[in-house]
Amino acid sequence: MPESYARSVFEAEIAVPQAQARIMRLDLAGPTDRIFRRERHYWLDMCLTPRPERVRGCYADHWGPHRYERLGEIFLVPPAQALRLRTEGEGRQSSVVCEIKAEGIDRWLDGPIEWTDSRLAACLDIAHPHMRACLFRLAEEVNRPGAGSIVLAELIAGQLAIEVARYCQAIAEGPATGGLATWRLRRINERLQLGGAAPSLEELAALCNLSVRQLTRGFRASRGCSIGGYIVQCRIDVAKRYLGSSESIKEIAFALGFASPSSFAFAFRRATGATPRQFRQHLTSRPR
Repeated sequence: MPESYARSVFEAEIAVPQAQARIMRLDLAGPTDRIFRRERHYWLDMCLTPRPERVRGCYADHWGPHRYERLGEIFLVPPAQALRLRTEGEGRQSSVVCEIKAEGIDRWLDGPIEWTDSRLAACLDIAHPHMRACLFRLAEEVNRPGAGSIVLAELIAGQLAIEVARYCQAIAEGPATGGLATWRLRRINERLQLGGAAPSLEELAALCNLSVRQLTRGFRASRGCSIGGYIVQCRIDVAKRYLGSSESIKEIAFALGFASPSSFAFAFRRATGATPRQFRQHLTSRPR
């Protein structure tokens, strides 16, 4: 599919010595198939509006031609790694992206990281509260710069570089055989995308034919985060998609298994910094 079907626009940006943060709008006029690569930078992308449901990524230099993994709320592309991106259909999506010079992150690592296929997969779907908080804060400074914005953005980018290094190191320190098989990670994702009440660890362990202990340890080795935090973030991702529909917030709350709209609003605001109503208003106010 031609890359011309995808048009990206940088709406605002802040540049500091080690990094550059931008608000990017992606307009999809049809299916796309393109290669994304940065030679000397780490590329972090966090969606501010829901990603298209069928956006997938493949590290073609490492994986077979038919292995494509979904992109989570946050994904990371390491330097010199070619990520092939595919989307289906039309749509719009906004992200905050931060390019950090390789030396800005590598200086915090104990040594070079071997980018195995499992570690690359873990970077396509990152559920990390500190990275999320840094990226949201950068998005605010890019959108509404104020006194000292450059200095503040540099400090936030510095913290983000450390958080990325720690995340990469945690994955690298995981035992090579200690992660979950791809089919188990896929089953977990499929269950979490169904909506409804959050699944218990016992339910997910049964889906994977594992004990709860094996599930939690294997998931952390594969994704570099706890499965509990990952479940919470996936529910928020599903909520974001629902908020782009015409369903009422009350209907969405009950569809996701929350006891009340207020408990849904509390969980959503804690995860995103905005209420469901504010997030929906942001979606509808963006230029078409």
